[in-house]
Amino acid sequence: MASRRGKTAVELRFSASEDAFELWLDGKLLLRHANSCPAVVIARGNPSVEMYRGNFRIEDAPRESVRPDSFSLDGDGAVLLSDGIEVVRLSLAGSALQVDALDPSFDRIHLHFHAEAGEVVWGGGEQMSYLALNGRRFPMWTSEPGVGRDKSTELTRIMDAEGMAGGDYWNTNYPQPTFLSSRWLAVHCAETCYSVLDFTDANTHRVEVWSSSARFEFFGADGPKALVGLLSDRFGRQPALPDWAISGAIVGLKSGASSFDRLEKFIDAGSAVSGLWCEDWAGIRQTSFGRRLFWDWHLGERSEERFPGLEGRIVDLARRGIKFLAYVNPYLAEDGDLFADAAAGGHFCLKLDSDEPHLVDFGEFDCGVLDFTREETRSWFAERIIGREMLDRGIAGWMADFGEYLPTDLRLADGSDPMEAHNLYPVLWAQVNAQAVASRSKTGDAVFFMRAGFSGVQAHCPLLWAGDQCVDFTRHDGIGTVITAALSAGLLGNAYSHSDCGGYTSLHGNVRSEELLRRWCELAAFAPVMRSHEGNRPDDNLQYDSSPGLLDCFARWSRVHAYLAPYVRELCGEASRSGLPLQRPLFLEYPDDPKLFAVQDQYLYGSDLLVAPVIEEGADRRDVVLPGEGPWRHCWSGEDFAPGTHSVAAPIGAPPVFYRPEARHAPLFAGLAGVLSQ
Repeated sequence: MASRRGKTAVELRFSASEDAFELWLDGKLLLRHANSCPAVVIARGNPSVEMYRGNFRIEDAPRESVRPDSFSLDGDGAVLLSDGIEVVRLSLAGSALQVDALDPSFDRIHLHFHAEAGEVVWGGGEQMSYLALNGRRFPMWTSEPGVGRDKSTELTRIMDAEGMAGGDYWNTNYPQPTFLSSRWLAVHCAETCYSVLDFTDANTHRVEVWSSSARFEFFGADGPKALVGLLSDRFGRQPALPDWAISGAIVGLKSGASSFDRLEKFIDAGSAVSGLWCEDWAGIRQTSFGRRLFWDWHLGERSEERFPGLEGRIVDLARRGIKFLAYVNPYLAEDGDLFADAAAGGHFCLKLDSDEPHLVDFGEFDCGVLDFTREETRSWFAERIIGREMLDRGIAGWMADFGEYLPTDLRLADGSDPMEAHNLYPVLWAQVNAQAVASRSKTGDAVFFMRAGFSGVQAHCPLLWAGDQCVDFTRHDGIGTVITAALSAGLLGNAYSHSDCGGYTSLHGNVRSEELLRRWCELAAFAPVMRSHEGNRPDDNLQYDSSPGLLDCFARWSRVHAYLAPYVRELCGEASRSGLPLQRPLFLEYPDDPKLFAVQDQYLYGSDLLVAPVIEEGADRRDVVLPGEGPWRHCWSGEDFAPGTHSVAAPIGAPPVFYRPEARHAPLFAGLAGVLSQ
């Protein structure tokens, strides 16, 4: 089968002996099935699914497990038998393998892929805790990632007790059942149901699928960059980010009309500002979690009270080259103005036992869930809300939030099983936003950013953000997780990622420190988009305009971010052509060094800049791995370092950043120190 973009043909084939057969991809072994050790096991599931405010508890007690004990090959397929009865069929189609339980009541498929000694695997979507997945199990189910995400911490224990909200290392807004291997092959499960990538056994890569049939797609290349390009071909490619998004910081403020006055302080301090993001544009409500938005996405009485004359303000900002950004999500508050219109149009998911909208508790207020399995609903939301209320009023970008909350106990217009639609929902949500942007001929100009995703979101969402990190340095939910998120998602064709500069979640006395705000600026400057956030409890936390020192910090790093725009523009072009992410794990450029395979606390920005943010509280030095051959030049001192691991000084205001002296953009990088000192 010839792959896209002229790459080498892919050969997927079976080979057999008397009591075993193997599946090969271009000379690389994918799986080995033996009568004594079957590669496929099926069972009947017995699931339990519980959801509370986007947090899920999913358990299973499968029964009647069947392990095939014989097989027969038939052309491009195989039939597996148990006690003489045909139980599973394997069929080849191009570069894909179709696995079917012949009795559809067997709705659990466990497939065991070949693993070699020392083989490293990555992928799984946007993973927050681990870049290399070896030794762990990763359920594929979009959800809230949790607060704390570490069962050994007091914060996680408190949040678990308050509503299953603590999370674990594998919880993510954006899972994807795709993994890449250091043998430079990739395996993708093309189903949307609940599944698990299990790498706890060093001898096999196990995939568990909650279905009676599953399709697996395979990709092979001669190195990781070509492999990432193939995956980007498969899942879709984002348009290049517009100049405005990469040439200055987006300042996030949510204090109503006073946000405009506060923005002037950022500008007066010398900040390079490309946008003002006011997520409270449609009004607010107060809850015990903090100040929440009023989920009724239009300019009405609440928005006019909070932002008098907003449309005129947007025009005034545009004249100064500053974009206005807003917020939207796929739910409508029951007490909002748009709820009745949506209900009358049949746009909500329905209760199981009536034609009433299924309501979800989002934390002291209930909302209807838009049924995006219905084409009319996708078009209604894209036109009525995003088109008329946002784009037509001059809004140039927005956070397209949530997407993970589709319950499993409701009815969908297309009749699909919510267990299969749940993971698909973020992709449909992205499609709605992209449809609205395209309807106004704004693709590549207007930018929305999402945290939720699943396989195929790449084709619709132009920019990821890493979700709601805690305002701290903790290992599994703090500042460092945004690096892992960008690197893991980037391997699956998501070229652009960024984070809430300053963090988001502040609960149970966990508040921002000045050190955290400064360190997050240092990290955010070296991402394609730099955007601040005031967090869920802005009144309890430091903000970048809380003191002259913090304001100056933000201004200096925003200028660094803007200064790098020519380089970032070139990287955007490369991403458009090849699918390569802007923030890259070291092994992507240096695949022959296995020591780099698990490095997740530093990254290459393109191929020529190396960024090693400080993500440990109180640290003023850190170890930095400099890969490859030839020297790396320290951006702030000009000192050259040989390849290898070095302990590098990292005081606040000077995180370790290096560049290759022979790089085409070396003169640009050499000017970074001067920009920072201005």
